[in-house]
Order: sequence, then C-alpha cells, then structure tokens
Amino acid sequence: MESKETKSKSKISRQKLRKTITISLFIAPAFIVYSLYVIYPILATLNYSFFDWDGVSDKVFIGLDNYITMFNDDIFWVSLKNNIWIVFASVFIQIPLGLVMALLLFAPIRGIRLFNGVYFIPFLMSTVAVGILWRLMYDPINGAINQGINLLGFENIAWLSEQNIAIFSVLMVIVWQFSPFYMILFKAGIVGISEEMYEAAEIDGANYFQKFMKITLPLLAPTIVTSSILAIVGSLKSFDLFYIMTGGGPNHGTEILGTYMYKQAFVNYNMGYGSAVAFIMFALALVVVVIIQSLDHYRKKKGDYL
Repeated sequence: MESKETKSKSKISRQKLRKTITISLFIAPAFIVYSLYVIYPILATLNYSFFDWDGVSDKVFIGLDNYITMFNDDIFWVSLKNNIWIVFASVFIQIPLGLVMALLLFAPIRGIRLFNGVYFIPFLMSTVAVGILWRLMYDPINGAINQGINLLGFENIAWLSEQNIAIFSVLMVIVWQFSPFYMILFKAGIVGISEEMYEAAEIDGANYFQKFMKITLPLLAPTIVTSSILAIVGSLKSFDLFYIMTGGGPNHGTEILGTYMYKQAFVNYNMGYGSAVAFIMFALALVVVVIIQSLDHYRKKKGDYL
C-alpha cells in the first residue's frame, strides 16, 4: 500500500515538475527580453548614479553625492514642480476630457460618427510634428493664435517666451494631443457595458445623468484606474514636446525632469548626475503606481465601485 502511495506521489511530483518546466520555457524568452531591456537598464542607471563619470573616462565612486547635490539643486525642484503640473493636467483635464469625448460619440446627434476619426487625429500625429506645428502657431508675431487675438483687439502674447506662461502653453498642447487616447479607452469601456442595464434603468425612470452616475461611471472604474496610471507615468517621463517647443526655457520655466536629465547626461556629459535624476524619475513613477494599485485593490476588496 505504501509503495503505491509513494509511486502516486512521485508521479504527481513529476507532473508538477514537467508543468513548471513547460511554463518556465514559455516565459523564458519574454523574461530574457524584459530583463535585458528593462531590469538591466534600471539597475545600471542606479549603479551609474553613484559615480562621477563623463561617459568616457574612468568612473569615480562618490556614493550619494549626486543625490545630495540634486536635492540641493533649485533647477531639479523647478523641474519636479513642472512635472507635477503635467500630472495634474493629465489626470484632471485629459482624462475627464477623454471621457466627455467618448460620451459624445454615443450621443444621438446626426453626423457625430464623423468625429470618431476627427477626435483621434491629434494622437496619430508625430510628437515632433505637433511640437513644430504649435511652436509656429505660438509665434509671437506671425503665429495664428496671436493673429486671432489681434482681431479681437488684444495685444500679442509671448506664449513660449514668458516664463510664467510657457509651461501652461505646452500643457495645452499635451492635453490637445493625448486626450483622444483616453477617449478610445473610455469608448472601449462604454461599449462593454450591457444595454440591458440602461434599459432597466429607463424602466425605473432614471434620466441620462442618473444612468451616467449609477451605471456608466461605476463600471468605468477599472478604465479610470488604468488611465490614471498611464497618465501619471507618462507625465513623469515627459520629454519630447517640451524639448522641441521650448528646450526647457525660458530661464528653466519649462524645465522638466526628462529635459534636465538629458542636458546633464548628454550636453554637460555628467552621466552620474543624469543617472541620479533618471533613477528618481523611475522611483517616483514606481511609488505612484504602487499607491494607485494598492488603493484600487482596497476598493475591490471593500466591494465599492468608486
């Protein structure tokens, strides 16, 4: 009897081992690529941040000096503040605007289907093209925007040359380009909501606003969480539009962590300091994602929709 039980346990253990090996072999290619292009660069960046290095000569270990210098650097804090502005614009303007645009696509308005493609055009455009286009539109003399406000009797505005205005001018472009992306996410979420729920609500006498608040918005909670994560992470690693439109100027008024890291690493050849800034960008994004995922897990565990 014992030998049969032993054989049975041995057979089960072999099956489990084969299953584990099979799963590991399927996962291995993706894990190798992920390790090579994601995990290794992160660890390498952390390693470089402990050195004084110009990218060519020998590295000199300086411990936490790069981080100490960074936390005492006024430009770093200006850059972080501007990234926070991008986060707020992305979460509180882009996402709600994307939701409104998605809802409009389902509105019983004649010809609204045409906007399904029109809304998405900004997101399809190259970021470089968008940056150049809006830089020309913001031109203080010949720009289309200033010519338009001249017709209304107002004076020209230096949209990208005034330190206090430039950051909001670029933020407007970011909202314009990336809101359609969230529109598509919300449209997919709304399509997945059963029509029977809306029909039942109509029978109970619910109006459009009540259906939105009690059915649409709660069932879009997973999409909202996903959109928030994408918006925040994307905001913290922004680079291209700011670099093309202002280069971080004027007087660091539009400097963000991405442009500041680039200048330190590839303009000033201060690879160690640039790596420290890059790793802080990664750490901030990681912390934010963990917090959002933890709150979402708590929400699901509690059984709430929102």
